[in-house]
Amino acid sequence: MAHTDIPEPARTYLQQAYETLHAPDAAAVMAGSAVDAMLKVRGLTNGSLYSRIDEALSQNLLTKGMAEWAHEVRLGSNRPRHADRENPHVSPDEAKQSVEFAEALGNFLFVLTARIDRGLKEAKGEQT
Repeated sequence: MAHTDIPEPARTYLQQAYETLHAPDAAAVMAGSAVDAMLKVRGLTNGSLYSRIDEALSQNLLTKGMAEWAHEVRLGSNRPRHADRENPHVSPDEAKQSVEFAEALGNFLFVLTARIDRGLKEAKGEQT
């Protein structure tokens, strides 16, 4: 289940990625859409997903490794979406890795931040 701290529409894309793991191409496309939506929620809306990933890296929203993995997810989701002639389908393992990255990115960008904010409020005796 996609965590409720992940904002829409990224949460719905991530949920659909979970629900379509039995159809790897669909899961990969949904994982790529979730990543794209997460970056857009963080204010990265210009250009292609490729350029938004690189911008997220330059703004330190992503580590170098995370950006490299995000590019792999992007490439994996492009293959079925564009009906790549040589390699149109993703494997179940590739789809699983894409979904795992989208989940990890959601946790990193939104869930952890929200949890920290709630923890700080509780530590200060504020209502959450």
